[in-house]
Amino acid sequence: MAPRCWRWWHWSAWRRTRPPPAGSTPTFGGSDKVRDPANAKALRKKRRRVQTGVKLGKLQLLPDVDEQPPQICVVGSGPAGFYTAQHLLKHHPRAHVDIYEKQLVPFGLVRFGVAPDHPEVKNVINTFTQTARLDRCAFRGNVVVGRDVAVSELRAAYHAVVLSYGAEDHQALEIPGEELPGVFSARAFVGWYNGLPENRELAPDLSCDTAVILGQGNVALDVARILLTPPEHLEKTDITEAALGVLRQSRVKTVWIVGRRGPMQVAFTIKELREMIQLPGTRPILDPADFLGLQDRIKEVPRQRKRLTELLLRTATEKPGVEEAARQALASRTWGLRFFRSPQRVLPSPDGRRVAGIRLAVTRLEGVGEAARAAPTGDTEDLPCGLVLSSVGYKSRPIDPSVPFDPKLGVIPNMEGRVIDVPGLYCSGWVKRGPKGVIATTMTDSFLTGQMLMQDLKAGLLPSGPRPGFAAIEALLSSRGVRPVSFSDWEKLDAEEVSRGKGAGKPREKLLDPQEMLRLLGR
Repeated sequence: MAPRCWRWWHWSAWRRTRPPPAGSTPTFGGSDKVRDPANAKALRKKRRRVQTGVKLGKLQLLPDVDEQPPQICVVGSGPAGFYTAQHLLKHHPRAHVDIYEKQLVPFGLVRFGVAPDHPEVKNVINTFTQTARLDRCAFRGNVVVGRDVAVSELRAAYHAVVLSYGAEDHQALEIPGEELPGVFSARAFVGWYNGLPENRELAPDLSCDTAVILGQGNVALDVARILLTPPEHLEKTDITEAALGVLRQSRVKTVWIVGRRGPMQVAFTIKELREMIQLPGTRPILDPADFLGLQDRIKEVPRQRKRLTELLLRTATEKPGVEEAARQALASRTWGLRFFRSPQRVLPSPDGRRVAGIRLAVTRLEGVGEAARAAPTGDTEDLPCGLVLSSVGYKSRPIDPSVPFDPKLGVIPNMEGRVIDVPGLYCSGWVKRGPKGVIATTMTDSFLTGQMLMQDLKAGLLPSGPRPGFAAIEALLSSRGVRPVSFSDWEKLDAEEVSRGKGAGKPREKLLDPQEMLRLLGR
């Protein structure tokens, strides 16, 4: 098969686009004939055509000058967005990718979700930076897709649009008392200590003795670890100074991490569990009764689950060695895992002004293994506490009325990243498969979406005519008073953060106020 080449298209041939009338969907040239299956075969043949010439006795392939490099838009600059862009740029030598982001700064959950004491996980930012600096890639921050620009407008300006905007919300507990002061989502708490602008005013009250975290995943363990870590151990991380100040005054001595099911169903990984077990100044509390009969049941489970359960089992049932026993004897703080408990009601203080405890329904398992369900036994217990953090899951939101969305699953309906019934629209990451997995999982998932898009491009299933890309969107945003932030703008903010952190021996001191960021950029 002859190699395909995208036709060169001169930007001066494109007229400046004016904002469309309200309620209309702009069109930016190009052909939609490809939507008609009767034309697909002819269009594919046309795209494969090349001109040939003979030079110095060798066959020379010349580009078909009618074809333009594909213009692709990615919405979201977290791991899913950057990995998708990376794949497309690597596998198409002329593709141009614009990455839109609602924040003024890039990197999504790598910046705002990864715990400050896990700097090694943030090293992927170096790879993302290399991608963003490519001539064929552009970061467009401070643009809220669905508000500042519609998805339909992006689809009209680009050959393909990939939605990679992640999970911006949390799963509600949906129990009485959830609205009381002192009850927070773990997502908001993580955003607070990691410098997410929307959470900078959270101001959790840590004057209580006991905190309860509902959920037993990695985020729950991250939150527990930050609550119990001696503040001096966090001083050299990129945790915000405001959060560090609150943690220095914290009186929290005990953290309970509560799950509906048992030890065989916990969602955290062995790495996070080891960190908790070895956390300075703390000791674990696990009830040996929760582990009865587990030794025989773990023989047939997958290796990762087996190793995790064995570590839990040893921690709960074995007497610690001399050195570990001495360390635990000096511990001033404790943490524990409570199994077979489901939140039923948040209990108020006598004056009703804040949380004073949580009522838990005692559960039992129905079924076995990962698929086992928690069923109530009818018994309840009350657990006193002054802080409740809900860590039962993140969830995505619909971005635009024109984009299909499954509210029950919290995802965009898709087939291997192709949005169902919307040709040319794709998704990757958590909004594609749900909020699960680690960064490596998202990388694999995003590469798969990139592969599907490339397949459709090669098969002639995407619009064939020229598309203006950001040239058209820039005109729309300007008419609406929106000024995007570039990657070079981010690098100025980055340099300012690094400079502010240097004096305190921190890798950076994050900027929290979007208005201050804009002032630093001369806006």
